[in-house]
Amino acid sequence: ALAEHRRVLRQAFAAHGGVEVDTQGDAFFVAFPTAPGALATATEAQAALELPVRMGVHTGTPLLAGEGYVGMDVNRAARIAAAGHGGQVLVSASTQALADGFELRDLGEHRMKDLGAAERVFQLGTADFPPLKTLYQTNLPVPATPFLGRARELAEVVESLTREEVRLLTLTGPGGTGKTRLALQAAGAAAERYPHGVWWAPLATVVETTSVLDAAGRALGVAGAPAPAIADRRLLLLLDNFEHVVEAARDLAALLAECPNLDLLVTSRERLGIAGEYVYPVPVLARAEARTLFTARARALRPDFEPDGAVDELCERLDDLPLALELAAARVVLLTTEQLLERLSRRLDLLRGGRDADARQQTLRATIEWSYELLEPAEQQLFARLAVFAGGCTLTAAEEICGAELDTLQSLVEKSLLRVRGGGRFWMLETVRHYSLERLAESGEAEAMRRRHGRFFLELAESANLAAERITEQRFDLVLPDQDNARAALDWALTADPVLGLRLAVALEHFWVSYGAIEGVDRTQALLDCVETPELRARALRAVGSSADQAGRGQLAEACYEESLRAYRKLGDDWGVAHLLMRLAHSAHSRGAGNEARELAAASLEISRRRGFATEEIQVLTLEGTLMCEGGDDVRGTMLLEESARRAGEIGFIWWQVVALQRLVEHLLSRGRGDDAESHARQALRLVGRIGDAPRRVYLIALLARAAALRRDAERAGRLWGALEAEVARKPLPWN
Repeated sequence: ALAEHRRVLRQAFAAHGGVEVDTQGDAFFVAFPTAPGALATATEAQAALELPVRMGVHTGTPLLAGEGYVGMDVNRAARIAAAGHGGQVLVSASTQALADGFELRDLGEHRMKDLGAAERVFQLGTADFPPLKTLYQTNLPVPATPFLGRARELAEVVESLTREEVRLLTLTGPGGTGKTRLALQAAGAAAERYPHGVWWAPLATVVETTSVLDAAGRALGVAGAPAPAIADRRLLLLLDNFEHVVEAARDLAALLAECPNLDLLVTSRERLGIAGEYVYPVPVLARAEARTLFTARARALRPDFEPDGAVDELCERLDDLPLALELAAARVVLLTTEQLLERLSRRLDLLRGGRDADARQQTLRATIEWSYELLEPAEQQLFARLAVFAGGCTLTAAEEICGAELDTLQSLVEKSLLRVRGGGRFWMLETVRHYSLERLAESGEAEAMRRRHGRFFLELAESANLAAERITEQRFDLVLPDQDNARAALDWALTADPVLGLRLAVALEHFWVSYGAIEGVDRTQALLDCVETPELRARALRAVGSSADQAGRGQLAEACYEESLRAYRKLGDDWGVAHLLMRLAHSAHSRGAGNEARELAAASLEISRRRGFATEEIQVLTLEGTLMCEGGDDVRGTMLLEESARRAGEIGFIWWQVVALQRLVEHLLSRGRGDDAESHARQALRLVGRIGDAPRRVYLIALLARAAALRRDAERAGRLWGALEAEVARKPLPWN
């Protein structure tokens, strides 16, 4: 195995001019003349290797010594590689800058051993992996601007988090005071206290209070409620923008009770009001800090900007609110500070008269409104239209839904009304988006925008091939970045267009199975009650069954499958009949009804062969092979499992090819055939990397460890099992 591993890698190195500097065991240190050559090598090697291997790519200037290359850049490259997981290629920022033509995913900044500063790390490709193995784990977003001021507040929040009695800390204050920015900075500063990581769960797009814990689970990478995944792990969970779901506070109390080592940091405009809560009111900036912030933001747009006396007056009129200061500073390109002060003062005096609301909230609203009124008509229209997005959007989505032009988007970014993240996603601060939603409602375009939004994300979901009809080329990567937009479209469609909503819920069938089975049941069922179209109802019942199956609600799953089967029979849809018979056969097998499973499988197989339904035939063959193996017919059962895996591969049905190989490996291991089991498990591992199924990858490595133990290769079995334990300890996986 080691010889083959080295052969594959050396072949890839040679193809792109790589020079082998050092080799130790299965590890290589290779130098390349170009960054694209190194990335191409990594891509080709990962595709060719049987086992998942971690790789790191860094561009720098090493020192040449007698023993080879040495120096900080060599150390940095080694640390980047060591932070990854099997099958993952990590890339430094210096390499990313030279990586034209390669798809890279920004993983943010990470602290690494022996490196003084945090490193910005990118991933080659879009597959999902557990958090990097750096000094601490986090999904905290990387701010686009430095953290200015607030040294006292930061120290106080971090100190509160270190106190044993503080398990729930709520940062309170009006919008625009910088609660989120302070919370993110404090969470990052406290991260070394939490061996299982600090995790950010943004709640701005959550509509139902019952969905708060689901959002927390998604932040941790698990489906459904997070308590079982957290258990006794020591971690910090940051729940951002809690004020509109404050009724869910009781769920946080229950979560803390179930998870003894969990700490919660919450941002909200109001306290949660539950036992054990500690509240930290976030003050406005000190005047000197406000002046520094205004100057820094102004110089980002006008490098020669020098603060004058009017800046202090501006800070005073804007109540030293960070967001208000940023919005005002965005105008220094066209206005002097005296002109800014004069115009803003008129607006503030007008809007503050006779108001009962918090004075700072009035200031912020007045500043946003003033910034909006200075926009050109096309900018105002686009600003309002962009409110339709939840969780941001891509340039393509903004263009197709809102008619956006790149120059107009850029102008809104420069005026601090719109933000842009790595990967080219545009988004708004929630305070700004609330104002934008008001403008959209007043424009008369809200319904048209939401309908275009719904249609766009329906097309996106359907193109991802996540429903049973088009399961051979699944593209989870198309849906995952825009899952909040999909949810927003479903919320709108529930009353405005249930047919569109149900089509979208069905198009997300396997997204729900993998990333939120309970949510899939609830959302699809809610829309199902509003639609009478027979064909769509048949598909939707099947989709509810898929999610219910994954959620462990077997009776509901079978009831939905049976009703869907009746509907497909009434429609005369042979594919639907064959598919649902196959589903029911697998369900019968799961509850131990072998004879019933055989009868259903035979009925599905007859239709599938007569009508040429290849994917259904393959899935039935896998079940028949499993049943034969369980019944003692090893030869015939093994042949059917091998045949179903081979045929699935021939038509690109990769997901089921992995399932069939897994069943085969399990059977071979039960018969003590470790060598044969390892060969098939390696094949399945190569395939699973292409579809990004992290839980199945981990399970297959566990099967490889068992195969090594059967072959009495204790060293290899120990390495594999130790890696698995570390992986699962670092991040819980959404097991069925």
